[in-house]
Amino acid sequence: MKKLLVIACFFFGGIATAQAQQTSPVWPGCEDAEDKSECFNEKLNAHVREHYEYPMKENAYVRGEVKVSFDINEEGKVVVKSVEGSEPLVNEAAREMLKKIPDMKPGTLNGKPDSRNFTTTYRF
Repeated sequence: MKKLLVIACFFFGGIATAQAQQTSPVWPGCEDAEDKSECFNEKLNAHVREHYEYPMKENAYVRGEVKVSFDINEEGKVVVKSVEGSEPLVNEAAREMLKKIPDMKPGTLNGKPDSRNFTTTYRF
């Protein structure tokens, strides 16, 4: 019985250590934050408010909804994957805003830099 218990401990212990260790990208200024994911989200929302420039058409602001997808690659740089919405001017303004996201410390997978994808929807 003891042998079975020892074998079970090694088996389940091995499964626990085999799981991937993953960290999220760290936005500049979030290095010392207790919850880096929450800080990332707060910084991203502040970036959107500060850097999105509403396009104009015939002396009126163009509004719309866009679904954006971007990666933070292994070097910590933003790579815009897609910007989808019904208003081309809003799509382009959202793309330009995403390009202004600062470089950051990349996420890791098992201690090695790893690309991470982010997808969200905004109403401008």
